[in-house]
Amino acid sequence: MNGGQKENVFILRNLRRDEAEKYWPLRLEALKNHPEAFGASFEMSIQLPMSEVQERIHNEADDYILGAYTEEGILAGTMGFKREEGLKLRHKGYIWGVYVSPSYRGCGLASRLLREVLDRGRELEGIEQINLSVVTTNGSARRLYEQHGFETYGIERNALVVQGKGYDEAHMTYFYAECRLNMSDEHVEAGGDL
Repeated sequence: MNGGQKENVFILRNLRRDEAEKYWPLRLEALKNHPEAFGASFEMSIQLPMSEVQERIHNEADDYILGAYTEEGILAGTMGFKREEGLKLRHKGYIWGVYVSPSYRGCGLASRLLREVLDRGRELEGIEQINLSVVTTNGSARRLYEQHGFETYGIERNALVVQGKGYDEAHMTYFYAECRLNMSDEHVEAGGDL
């Protein structure tokens, strides 16, 4: 973090629709500067009208964009969370759109955002796991997720192609410990092998 800024003073809260004008420049910065890290593209996203950006911002317990704000109200980082839809998928959620502005990196902000999302997920009835995907060349992000208990369950080769170059993605999952114990017992009862 820059020397002139106070360390670790961030307010974590959900973005509101009326904050789309603060959020969208940060999202476009992420897409432009790190095109290999996101499924969305800068070229398509920059064309979206602000009304559509507002419609994409949800503020529900299981569908939100968590923002990290400085004391001065600057949006320094974001992390999206959404619960899967459908009867057989509602036990899972996924993290998307993780980004911390370069001037706020190195002070543990991404870790704070991730802990907050995991803590909130623990409070959601029926959530057993949270998934995410991260480009394999982003070693710092992969280490962060592993430090918080995420495990890689697969690598998708050429998940994204940016300017003719393929990028692999690691698919990772976090299991809430109490749910994982229950799943193992049910798997054995159902005749599965461990």
